[in-house]
Amino acid sequence: MATSSNLGPGARYGLGRTAGQPPVPQQPPQNSFNPTPGFAASNPKTAQRLEAERLERERAAHETRARLEASGATALADLTEEQREEIGEAFNLFDLDKDGYIDYHELKVAMKALGFDLPKQEILQILQGHGTPSPSTSQYATAAPAPGRQLLGFQAFQTLMAQRILSRDPQEEILRAFELFDEGGKGTITLQDLTRVARELGEALSHDELVAMIEEFDMDNDNAISREEFIQICMGS
Repeated sequence: MATSSNLGPGARYGLGRTAGQPPVPQQPPQNSFNPTPGFAASNPKTAQRLEAERLERERAAHETRARLEASGATALADLTEEQREEIGEAFNLFDLDKDGYIDYHELKVAMKALGFDLPKQEILQILQGHGTPSPSTSQYATAAPAPGRQLLGFQAFQTLMAQRILSRDPQEEILRAFELFDEGGKGTITLQDLTRVARELGEALSHDELVAMIEEFDMDNDNAISREEFIQICMGS
């Protein structure tokens, strides 16, 4: 018969199991620290501050949208139907995933299609002032997302483009159109330039018709249309 000295410490203190009884599973030691992602969750004051900042960003964004809607309604009313359609077509063309929002790259090419070739910094400023956070970053964001991660909705895009179109200098637009005709930057539009543009636009104009156009607007009889003559044609003066 075994003596108590041959028993393990569990048996000596009544903690052993009887024969045939399954072993009692060992419970892992409890950790008093509850791993919650992020420092903010373990620091109530920090969490409150971040939440207040988030609410302030939302309030500011709401006010910006309200201002845009108020000013945009007037701007859109002043556009022609064709201009409004162009804005919508540009947005829809570059809203590749058709979710009603465009990102930095889509905004840049959409604006360029409307004649506004802006540098990177100006595009980022537009997104910072009028954009909304991407769904992938807004849910757990504890700080304002970088402008490049913002998205621009159709209504904001429509309003901003309407305001830019209305504020354009007509003479600058005319000169931009002149540059499209003036291949090589000669400072004049020749019969060859006019023939090329008519072909690119699919206009079936005869050689005699193109010659007549040059002769009609060539004020100094140099067989070409100068920049000044082109401006006078477009301005109706």
